Amino acid sequence: MVIDRRSFLRDLAYFSGGLALACSSLGNRALALADDPRPNAYRAVGFGDLFPTAAKNTGETFLSLPKGFEYNVIGRVKGMMSDGRPTPAAHDGMWTFKVKDELRIVRNHEVSHGSVPKEGAGIGTVNHYDEMAGGGTTTMVIDPKTRTIIRDFVSLSGTMINCAGGPTPWGSWVTCEETTLGPTVRTSSRGTKTGGFPKPHGYCFEVPAAANSAVAPVPLRAMGRFTHEAIAVDKKGVVYLTEDYNPCGFYRFVPNKSKRLAEGGTLQMLMVTGKSDLDTRNGQKVGARLEANWVTIDNPDPAEADVDPLAVFKQGKAKGGATFNRLEGCCADRDGKIYFTSTSGGDSKGGQIWRYERKDRDRGYLTLVFESPSKEILYMPDNICMRPKSDLLFLCEDGDYPGMESKNFVRILTPKGQMADFARNVSTQFPRSEFAGSTFSPDGKTLFVNLQSAGLTFAIWGDWGKFKA
Repeated sequence: MVIDRRSFLRDLAYFSGGLALACSSLGNRALALADDPRPNAYRAVGFGDLFPTAAKNTGETFLSLPKGFEYNVIGRVKGMMSDGRPTPAAHDGMWTFKVKDELRIVRNHEVSHGSVPKEGAGIGTVNHYDEMAGGGTTTMVIDPKTRTIIRDFVSLSGTMINCAGGPTPWGSWVTCEETTLGPTVRTSSRGTKTGGFPKPHGYCFEVPAAANSAVAPVPLRAMGRFTHEAIAVDKKGVVYLTEDYNPCGFYRFVPNKSKRLAEGGTLQMLMVTGKSDLDTRNGQKVGARLEANWVTIDNPDPAEADVDPLAVFKQGKAKGGATFNRLEGCCADRDGKIYFTSTSGGDSKGGQIWRYERKDRDRGYLTLVFESPSKEILYMPDNICMRPKSDLLFLCEDGDYPGMESKNFVRILTPKGQMADFARNVSTQFPRSEFAGSTFSPDGKTLFVNLQSAGLTFAIWGDWGKFKA
């Protein structure tokens, strides 16, 4: 990203009072950046330098971490679960829940099987949505002291490409399909065929964290059929949704009944007020606060999505909805503000971090919180989460692309707009694997995160109080 620093300061002066970012220290930070063009000006000390660290429970080295941090390897792919089923591959988005006295994690599996039907693909034994689709979710019950699994099992079967999702305040996980494949067979320009499934895909599904076996799958059709990525829920029970495509939109779902997503509602796409059809993918100013409203999607479940992944987006765009570049991670902070990532947005295509703040029922403010100036600072942010009782935003990188050296990190965005490194993938067997599914235990003492291609979940702990901006 090429930054006009003096212009940025002028914008900041206009949007004073801490509105441009989530803390009043932004003014000091902006002054520092204005006269310091070095990339290191964007860096925070964080927890310190990273060092290759062996897992405490297996002795294998997958991560570089700051001194004083440890981790266990849990939930390994192909390991036999408590329900007698092998742990599925492609660990992705997940979340932690407190269910009575238990700590539970509901975890996605982004399994595609080449995007074609496969006999017996369902990861469970019952309640398949589509028995020829190999994605879904598993649930792990964790011992919070030993940070190991007590039991684990399939909790949703027969979906596909379950990428991310998000938790609800009422104790469930909404898992999202990142595809709109269905019964129609698609043929690419190279002659590759995909699709031909018994059921249409491209939906969200709700999985109660308290479920002890595979739930009966109910596609949440009113929440749209598109290449879903993640969701977050604000304090009013409104669900915000990201779309992993380029171009794509940022959506919200207003339920007809609180906590009853399956009973329908209204799907809408964000529009920047007074700037119809705004393209946010580049040329945007960090800190600029844009007033936003919402346009209604008339048909959230169009049949043409079977062959056109942008069928929903095109409806919103036609009404003036804003365009983004591959929206992925999404989470709510403790005040109900919604943060979401554009994994390849921005002038450097290294990624953007946006925030939506609700003003009233139909209006709010959209702010570009951070835009990567280079891949050394932040490269393709994906899943995100806030550490409980803090303003630290943890970001998983997905910079795993052919012809490029993989340096995937878990990064931390501070309230001052700086980036700190927290973990790096140093696996020799899976050097290009992305991080995914970052989530903290409710007490904030353990960070759980996946190394997707490796099919591993890590439980990381240490001195969280020593962070330095």
